[in-house]
Amino acid sequence: MKKSLIYIFSLMLCGVCGKSWAQTLTLEECVNKALEHNRSLSSAKLTLEKTRFDSKAYKANFFPQFNLMAVDFYSTASGNITIDGGHLPIYNYVASEGKFVPNVTMNDDGSYTLNQYADFPSKSMKWKLKNVVIGSISMVEPLYSGGKITAAYQMSKLGVNMASENIRLTESEVVVKTHEAYFLAVKAKEMGEVARSYKTMLDELKKNVEGAFRHGMSTRNDIMKVQVKQNEAELSIQKADNGYKLALMNLCHLVGLPLDSPVGVATENSLPAETLTPDMGVRPEHVILENKTELARQNIKLTRSDYLPNVVMGATYTYANGGELAGKRLLDNGSPTVGVAVKMPIDLFGGVTNKVRSAKAAYQIAQLEQQDLDEQMMLEFSQCQNIYEEAQTEQRLCEVALEQAAENVRLSKQQYEVGFETLSDYLETQATWQQCNANLINARCQLRLAYTKFLKASGKLR
Repeated sequence: MKKSLIYIFSLMLCGVCGKSWAQTLTLEECVNKALEHNRSLSSAKLTLEKTRFDSKAYKANFFPQFNLMAVDFYSTASGNITIDGGHLPIYNYVASEGKFVPNVTMNDDGSYTLNQYADFPSKSMKWKLKNVVIGSISMVEPLYSGGKITAAYQMSKLGVNMASENIRLTESEVVVKTHEAYFLAVKAKEMGEVARSYKTMLDELKKNVEGAFRHGMSTRNDIMKVQVKQNEAELSIQKADNGYKLALMNLCHLVGLPLDSPVGVATENSLPAETLTPDMGVRPEHVILENKTELARQNIKLTRSDYLPNVVMGATYTYANGGELAGKRLLDNGSPTVGVAVKMPIDLFGGVTNKVRSAKAAYQIAQLEQQDLDEQMMLEFSQCQNIYEEAQTEQRLCEVALEQAAENVRLSKQQYEVGFETLSDYLETQATWQQCNANLINARCQLRLAYTKFLKASGKLR
């Protein structure tokens, strides 16, 4: 009897089930599919890509910025420019003075009379705008910005680090969720297999009881007792099968398969051979908190830069071509321009000063949050370690209990067959065997989940 029980249980562990599935998914396959399908993880990767582009954009602020402008317009505007004529004095050279002086006679009232002069006729010139082209190229180089550019760039690099660690965090969360869904399906599947094994034992017992009843060695009440247990076993099978279906649907949802996909899960859930060291690694949450605190510190520098001078150097070259004046091209030349601008804000009413104080307070808040969450993570690590060790003990005790239950079934059957034990006691030992199997299945699944959560809490998951 003991060998038959062991054989039945080994079949259960090998995944013998009343239904056949087109594809059996392993835990590793489910994790890989879930990581490929998860939308939160895809969003985290896009966020990392975005922060990298932002960081490159902030880095570009260290270099000169060039702008190119070109304007081409046509206008029918035109007009005349008239220069009035008059008398132009004639200058004579005076040797005693060594210079040219106008040939005029000064009057008593301060006016003068031209002794010699030349007539200058009035002149009228026509102008047209027609097609005008203006082009310019400019360069602006920040010489000093109060540390704003450096602080913004450092903050962008912190954003990249945080986005990268957020991917690690999201991956670990996806792995934990996938493990939970997978072992929920494993548990439901193995529960159904235990229920079927238990039902097989009851069917065999019922045949024996009915045979004994036909020979007058048993009562109809004994048959009814076995029948009640059979009904309970059938209900347990149905519940386990329904739970297995729902668990598979949930697993398909996580890994990105249609909910009605014909899949199954393998029942192998042994732990890796490596032993877990009771030390805490670097969790992504911890790195994110550190970067968040540093981000608040850099924000102080960024805010303070609004109170410091800004020095900018610029250079421009402009070329213009177009227009006509008196039938000739009016514009056809270029001109360079170079300059330095200095801007010094004056904080008369304490606006910037109070902003800096606010940024410092935010930095202190971030430090306190980091200390508090670091302690919480350490507490979570210790809790997961205790749960993992307790789960190891529970599995070991459940294995011992199952061995004892199997032995009790064997002895109880012998006692029942020779008339030294009642049918009720024999049924009770079988029910105990079923419960011990269920407890062991639950303990194994809980141990595997505890192992995964302990890895996540220690920062060693993926």
